[in-house]
Amino acid sequence: MNERDLLLEKYSSRVFKNRKSHISQLEMSDEADTITANTRAIPGIATARGCCYAGCKGVVVGPMKDAVTITHGPIGCAFYSWGTRRNKARTEEGGQNFVPYSFCTDMRPTDIVFGGEKKLEEGIDEIMTLFNPKCIFICSTCPIGLIGDDVQAVARRVEKKYGIKAVGFSCEGYKGVSQSSGHHIANNGLMRQIIGTGDKKPMGKYSLNILGEYNIGGDGWEEERILKKIGYEIVSVFTGDGSYETMKNAHLADLNLVMCHRSINYVAEMMKTKYGIDWLKVNFIGIGSTCKTLRMIAEYFKDPELLARTEEVIAEELEAVSDDMEYYRSMLKGKTAGIFTGGSRSHHYQSLLRDLGVETIIAGYEFAHRDDYEGRDIIAEIKPDADSKNIEEITVSPDEAFYKERYSEKELEELKEKGIEIDTYDGMFPDMKKGYMVVDDYNMFETDELIHSMKPDIFFSGIKDKYSIQKQGVVSRQLHSYDYSGPYAGFNGAVIFGRDVTMSIYTKAWVLTTPPWKTAALLGGRIGGEMNA
Repeated sequence: MNERDLLLEKYSSRVFKNRKSHISQLEMSDEADTITANTRAIPGIATARGCCYAGCKGVVVGPMKDAVTITHGPIGCAFYSWGTRRNKARTEEGGQNFVPYSFCTDMRPTDIVFGGEKKLEEGIDEIMTLFNPKCIFICSTCPIGLIGDDVQAVARRVEKKYGIKAVGFSCEGYKGVSQSSGHHIANNGLMRQIIGTGDKKPMGKYSLNILGEYNIGGDGWEEERILKKIGYEIVSVFTGDGSYETMKNAHLADLNLVMCHRSINYVAEMMKTKYGIDWLKVNFIGIGSTCKTLRMIAEYFKDPELLARTEEVIAEELEAVSDDMEYYRSMLKGKTAGIFTGGSRSHHYQSLLRDLGVETIIAGYEFAHRDDYEGRDIIAEIKPDADSKNIEEITVSPDEAFYKERYSEKELEELKEKGIEIDTYDGMFPDMKKGYMVVDDYNMFETDELIHSMKPDIFFSGIKDKYSIQKQGVVSRQLHSYDYSGPYAGFNGAVIFGRDVTMSIYTKAWVLTTPPWKTAALLGGRIGGEMNA
């Protein structure tokens, strides 16, 4: 029996029936490997997923620094989504940065009974008095959807009263099956009410938006440093260190770069339809991936000078990090890893680990759709279910004032034939090998079993399961907030990542620690009147 079968045989028949299609041990045969994703987790299983509200507020709109994001709901929801992702943000002198704050209506039982719209508006009045922001986002939690508070109506009243932008997001936690539904709702709101409302044109020759970059540990700053060094102008970042003021002008950029396609690809597709802006799937995690990304961007613009400058910058950056990378590669070559995270990170980090000589033998996502594993070409095969229909799909049409196509369909096809990943992505499967394990919507039991059967040297995961993994004697680093390190993006980030992984694997803290349950009984009981330990 292979590792997949050994894992599944320990489940009851009901759980086995559900989980068997979510776990794939890759065969790489003539018949394509498949997996089930974006379906409800089994009640009672300790899934690592988040909720719709976490995806909308915690991931997409929360990192926008000059917008106040207020949680309409109980304080527990607001606290959970505050200060946990390390979305770094900085402002120029006199600018506004509300990322360090947590705003909440603190809904209590009486508010649930009598309604909370009045309390929400009073809270916004207080925010306007204290901070006077130009933009306010209102994010609903589960109780709000149940009692029927209309956050969109409140937003309209706030706009009329104060002359600012206010957007209500009906992102109640129970919608959809995971935080992915919250990403979708946030994207819809940004597209409807913010993108396209500005008129500040880029000054540079070539301008970019970076989509799906949340500046964890400063990743976005490192990406911007490299791109600006080549000569690009960054119009807006969605949404790490991003802002309402810059996002208004995103429709005026020449090209969209998509880092995390799961969280932001809806916006990329809608901007392509409405404004004619192509999007390019990129990855700044890893030396090889960063070089490939920079070359694809330059080749997209077909400018010989830009291509030459790109090669100059790549050469300079490689020279600066080559000695460090060679050292860490010598320390890590032949090691194996497991990765379970959200977004596209489980895929992105396989590239960086491979740069360091580490093979990823176990991987999976918390909230993926099938295309994240199998590639964008299978989207047409995915049938909508009741949960996906619960999330609004909006339709956009070309904007006559701003729509512009850089290339014809024929020219785009020619670029794609050169390997430029325009409007597409391949998914995780093609970058893995036969026998490697892929698990969707993983849980702690499956993680434990795979650690025992496949014995990875290091495990990358989220905040919730990191410590449980380490209690098994396997070092774990979490990729949601980088264990307070980073950045990990770009050339410099690869060196920092190599340092952290080497330090983790060669620090035998867990091997040197003997847990108390191995040397002393923790439970006692009586059998037949005698005390037994």
